[in-house]
Amino acid sequence: MPKVTFITLDGKEHEIEAEEGTTLMEIGRDANLGIEGTCGGSLSCATCHVVVDPEWYEKTGSPDADEEDMLDLAFGLEPTSRLGCQIRLDESLNGLKVRIPED
Repeated sequence: MPKVTFITLDGKEHEIEAEEGTTLMEIGRDANLGIEGTCGGSLSCATCHVVVDPEWYEKTGSPDADEEDMLDLAFGLEPTSRLGCQIRLDESLNGLKVRIPED
């Protein structure tokens, strides 16, 4: 199973192993890391905003127009910001690092 590392607001790293196909929103929410996912992953909020480590950004793919529209509503937007509901974990993302921004 692939692993993802979440860096929380306090700077702590949380490495989590998850099933392939699980979204970052689901992983972070279920681990109580401060990701809400209020809309349940339907791309209608920005409460699963994460900042992807620059080394991993290209591997996650670029956000589409709908995701970019929702990201405009997120606080603390950065060049490598993504919505966690739009990134599904697979073996190609094993080792992915993301930071949870301030809301």
